[in-house]
Amino acid sequence: MRPLDAAKPMFARHETFHPRYGWFRKAYRFAAADPHIFNREDAPVRIGVGKNMVRAIRFWGLAAKLIEEKKRTSKSRASEWSPTALGDALFGESGWDRYMEDPGTLWLLHWLLLAPPSLLPVWWIAFNDFPAIEFDDDDLAGAVAAQIEAIAEWNSPHPSSLKKDVGAMLRTYAPAERTGRSSVDDILDCPLRELNLIGRSVGTNRYRFALGSKPTLPSAILGYAALDYCARASAGGNTVTLGRLAHEPGAPGKVFKLTEGELLAAIEPLAQESDAVSLTTSTGSVQLSWSGEPNEVATEILDRYYGCSVSDSGADRAIRDDARSLLVPSALGQ
Repeated sequence: MRPLDAAKPMFARHETFHPRYGWFRKAYRFAAADPHIFNREDAPVRIGVGKNMVRAIRFWGLAAKLIEEKKRTSKSRASEWSPTALGDALFGESGWDRYMEDPGTLWLLHWLLLAPPSLLPVWWIAFNDFPAIEFDDDDLAGAVAAQIEAIAEWNSPHPSSLKKDVGAMLRTYAPAERTGRSSVDDILDCPLRELNLIGRSVGTNRYRFALGSKPTLPSAILGYAALDYCARASAGGNTVTLGRLAHEPGAPGKVFKLTEGELLAAIEPLAQESDAVSLTTSTGSVQLSWSGEPNEVATEILDRYYGCSVSDSGADRAIRDDARSLLVPSALGQ
């Protein structure tokens, strides 16, 4: 998969704000309660943040595929925003993980931020097409700029926009400078730091991708990502080699920084406990197999993992009118 196929040429749309604790849920909850909320003059008062943060919250909801912009019926009509089916399934009244208490949800959100169509091309290239393990801001910005310039279909962004995207990514995943309360403050500032995907090298204080097994990555979330990748990449068939899942840009191995062996070890529990997928060996290659459409099997895996029915969350669409009555800072500002 190439950046051209995986991402949209959007840069620095986050108003320099990385996703803060609670912002993913806020984007969903406000869009569910009022499709016009992000266009309203009093949105900062209702949401309880500054004007730029309102736009940032909207962006992160879109980037994580929790909300979507409705198609306009006329040129004069203002944009409307509504939850996606996945947003409803995660954060709705009957949602899988309404308060983001399950660590698997953080891994799922990380996957969704990079899954096509990603609104974060700089991040997509950093995780999928950037060969360095240890780097600094300028190393990453330079490598990303070179790749984007090579995409004839895209206009090259201003260098400052690339630096803003690089900075937002590092603030999202890498630990901040060490302080007495750094471990608590880091997670409160951005929950995705809990994934430990990017660290700081001792001595040089340069950034470093954390390669190797991921103890907190649930087997089911990895299985979902594998099937979601196959569905989005239009791979066809009902098998995929672990080699592809490990090495292809855009695949789970790149996004989660796992080798083929680590992928096998991480996905084996799902294959052993579920009839949704199985592992087989053919001509020396380990393959992941499933029956049915990969996107449907992927959703089934999530449903089983979270232990509730996706169909239940569909009822949230019917209660949005009631939810609108809650659109006041005291009710939705948390």
